[in-house]
Amino acid sequence: MKIPRREFIGKSALGIGGLMLGAALPSLAKSGAANFDPYEIVPLGKTGLKVSRVCIGTGSNGFFRSSNQTRLGAKKFETLLRGAYDRGIRMFDLADLYGSHPYLMPALKGIPRDDFVVVTKIWRGPSGLPEPERPDVDVVVTRFLKEIQTEYLDLVLLHCVTSGNWPDEQRRQMDLLSKFKQKGIIRALGVSCHSLSALEAAANEPWGESVHARINPYGTWMDGHPTEVVPVLKKIHDAGKGVVGMKIIGAGEFSSSDERRNHSVKFVLRLGCVDVLNVGFENHDQIDDFAARVRNVPRPVVV
Repeated sequence: MKIPRREFIGKSALGIGGLMLGAALPSLAKSGAANFDPYEIVPLGKTGLKVSRVCIGTGSNGFFRSSNQTRLGAKKFETLLRGAYDRGIRMFDLADLYGSHPYLMPALKGIPRDDFVVVTKIWRGPSGLPEPERPDVDVVVTRFLKEIQTEYLDLVLLHCVTSGNWPDEQRRQMDLLSKFKQKGIIRALGVSCHSLSALEAAANEPWGESVHARINPYGTWMDGHPTEVVPVLKKIHDAGKGVVGMKIIGAGEFSSSDERRNHSVKFVLRLGCVDVLNVGFENHDQIDDFAARVRNVPRPVVV
């Protein structure tokens, strides 16, 4: 009897996760700590950026410059961001699409700018933003700097890339972004991928220094089955690019299952090819809960 693909993914995720983890373990370095630390500072590939293992995303159900985080209101959202920093998070994932730019600096007032990493993303899609125009990225980045109230951006991504031909289609925008990097206004460049073909293109395109990719052991809200996605992530990581994992909690679908959340966190951490776990926390309890799950994952022992 044929099993529907989604049901098959759910039933087989635990077994697949074990096999893939076993294959990944030899590539992991030794560490003095027995378990993973959610707030450990790690390199993001070869970008030169040093980031916390866990990143806070700000775009849950984000569209038209609004998200669950911005809908909290300025005071609650800024309190959320400051609490994330106080706990040890040093990477903050923003985007034009989410409308989260104006909140970060007020939340982190008084903290040295070089003590945290600002990520943002440029939306090039035909819809999704209030205005229909899509000016070139030099205009957009100039606006971002003013909105975020910063003199430089640590990581700028082309947002939600789906085409396998994006390196050709977005070459003009990529070249303009490279000029900002040459001036020191942007420190690193990359893409967030939302299809397997786009992810495969990111593995082969030298321009991108870091990739946001959807990953969990169940294939939920992902670009393909984990057996398809993980080898591409490994290729990206082996090329020296940063890898930021998204949808660790399956866009919230695992929130009611301790077993699924624990397994997903363990699966992603022990792959050995995902540098950062990016989660769209909406309150401090969620941060603390996720951090505890990270701390419960033993680091692989490499012989």
